[in-house]
Amino acid sequence: MNISSLLADEEWRGREFPVTRRQVFLAHAAVCALPWRVAEAIRRCAEAGAQGDQEEALPRTLLADTRSLAATLLRAQPEEIALVGPTSLGLSLVASGLPWRKGDNLLIYHDDYPANVYPWMALAERGVEVRLMNLRGLGRIRPQDVIGQVDERTRLVALASCHFVSGWRLDLAAVGQALRQRRILFCVDAIQTLGALPTTVEHIDFLAADAHKWLLGPCAAGILYVRREAQEILRPTVFGWHNVRCPDFVAQEKLAFRSDAGRYEAGSASMLSAAGLKAALELLLEAGIDNIAAELLRKRAWLVPALQAKGWTVLHADAPQPNRGPLLSFHRPGADMPAVHQKLLDLGIVTSLRKDRAGRAYIRVSPHFYNTDAELSRLVEAV
Repeated sequence: MNISSLLADEEWRGREFPVTRRQVFLAHAAVCALPWRVAEAIRRCAEAGAQGDQEEALPRTLLADTRSLAATLLRAQPEEIALVGPTSLGLSLVASGLPWRKGDNLLIYHDDYPANVYPWMALAERGVEVRLMNLRGLGRIRPQDVIGQVDERTRLVALASCHFVSGWRLDLAAVGQALRQRRILFCVDAIQTLGALPTTVEHIDFLAADAHKWLLGPCAAGILYVRREAQEILRPTVFGWHNVRCPDFVAQEKLAFRSDAGRYEAGSASMLSAAGLKAALELLLEAGIDNIAAELLRKRAWLVPALQAKGWTVLHADAPQPNRGPLLSFHRPGADMPAVHQKLLDLGIVTSLRKDRAGRAYIRVSPHFYNTDAELSRLVEAV
């Protein structure tokens, strides 16, 4: 799929992304509208399942193919990919499965999305010290901020690849390399960059991301990456016929887990979710993640000064290139941001209304590669 050609062909764009026929959809950092081919893949899967055994009616390679595509996107191995659904579940499997010792500490950012906060906070009950990162700006995490707040008892650092409100993008390579040198595990909530910007796992131990945002897939169709070496220490905390060996469906005397990341998948997979995720991954890889990233950063570069010219304050407008995420948020002191958000909805422009810990409200804008410049102009004119 050539992105420039798609943007120039409204009929083609409308077929591939039906939401464009009725809305200016700029909320991919929330819950995406499904592309036609993803919805069609789910429909075909459901229809096939209505004819008999749901699993037998589908290609036997569906799950393996989906893992392989996810591995390609992450530059991982298929054996390191588990299909576990929501990001919250993937992160919770990591938090609960590591062999924590009393006196260990971990570092998190309290103003990350709650899915990447609560699983780690719960470890305080096991004697783990949960350290909350100190920052000067919302989500503005630099490598030195991380390294300056860990020590010899730090077991793990859990951060998001991009802050869900401010749009500040984490330098995964710099942080990951520094932590690995110190033998500290690194867990990433990648839901706000996977599918939008290159998000690879060379320097990451664990990564989770659901499909319903930038991956353009169905809800609860996410993935969990566990580095091959880390699978030796991350014990499964859910158990079932799928991840514990049971030849001929006969329970054995001892628990023997699968030898790959399938050990974190306890039971039957959601075939509908897998079919949708597979179609979404194929779409993104066809467009090319580097091409998608270039288009999204081009859109951001246009939006920031356009909004500033209207008198709006854009969070981290001057972020260095490596820290520019695919989303941005803006506000203005004294402005009724909920009213602005509603006005946009009334005009058929879908954005997100988000607040920080102090209660300040922002309009968050998160276009994907298929959004046109004309749609972005409609947004700027409306505000």
